[in-house]
Amino acid sequence: MVKKGFLFALALVSMLNASSEVNVYSHRHYDADKQLFKMFEEQTGVKVKVVKAKANELMKRLEKEGVNSPADLFITADVGRLYLAQQKGLLQSVNSKYLNETIPANLKDKDNNWFALTKRARVIVYNKDKVKPSELSTYEDLTTAKWNKRVLIRKSSNIYNQSLLAAMIASEGQEKAKTWAKDMVNNMARTPAGSDRDQMKAVVAGIGDVAVVNTYYVGKLLNSKKKNEVMVGEKMGVFFPNQGAGERGTHINISGIALTKSSKNTDNAIKLMEFLSAPKAQSIFAEANYEYPVNPNVEPSKLLQSWGTFKEDTTPLYKLGVYNSDAVKTFNEVNWK
Repeated sequence: MVKKGFLFALALVSMLNASSEVNVYSHRHYDADKQLFKMFEEQTGVKVKVVKAKANELMKRLEKEGVNSPADLFITADVGRLYLAQQKGLLQSVNSKYLNETIPANLKDKDNNWFALTKRARVIVYNKDKVKPSELSTYEDLTTAKWNKRVLIRKSSNIYNQSLLAAMIASEGQEKAKTWAKDMVNNMARTPAGSDRDQMKAVVAGIGDVAVVNTYYVGKLLNSKKKNEVMVGEKMGVFFPNQGAGERGTHINISGIALTKSSKNTDNAIKLMEFLSAPKAQSIFAEANYEYPVNPNVEPSKLLQSWGTFKEDTTPLYKLGVYNSDAVKTFNEVNWK
């Protein structure tokens, strides 16, 4: 009896401890996230425990741990990764009136397996000393003769580019998307290499004149502690493509959050999801990390506002996951390195 009573007491203590925590597997690595987790702890008394690693590493860990995984939430950048985690059976649907009413339909999974936390626009940046914004118009225009050997962009293995092409497949069809990818390869100033920051550095170095990057990287350069990076950011003009009448708008992607299939602290996890989607947290994301808020009641930061408003491509983002494999296949077919 003593042994049974002792084991019951241990189980009870374990349950009480579990009820006061939430475990997060996060691909994000920003100070803003740390600040928000601390605010949540102070507001709710729930301890936020974070494991950080690359998205693929975290997914492999979730797969290996299975139902025994301590993870309650999975946070990563790009809908392609969220969709993959969903397809692997690592996520579960969330029933939250607040999230359903707050997050726009195109920025969440149709079955509520994941929700956007922040938005990034994939824009054209240009060397303000060499290119006039009036010369720019659409992603498709970058494949014309005037941009021959002037365009910089990342590798085909980059998830941001895979999602951009997947969005084109979803809205324009496979053939048009393949033609665009093939013609982009012909217009590249160099074999793809490096990060979005590196594309902008290459623009300033004169290797190319325009680049395709995510907006928040421009903010990162402008607010860098390194003078040479600030200089690069200051030389960049930001252009939102596909804004004309009848055009689909600028491609957007997200960082997002999902409830894991293994979650033991579901109520706390959903509370944190709602907290991060509320105006206060959304404002911090926008100001500290130069990302667009997904909560429609929150204004972008002054820096983002200085670039102007733009029409977004409203293709439901889950389709970017659906067409990811087609995008990868297309890149291989056109020899996009």
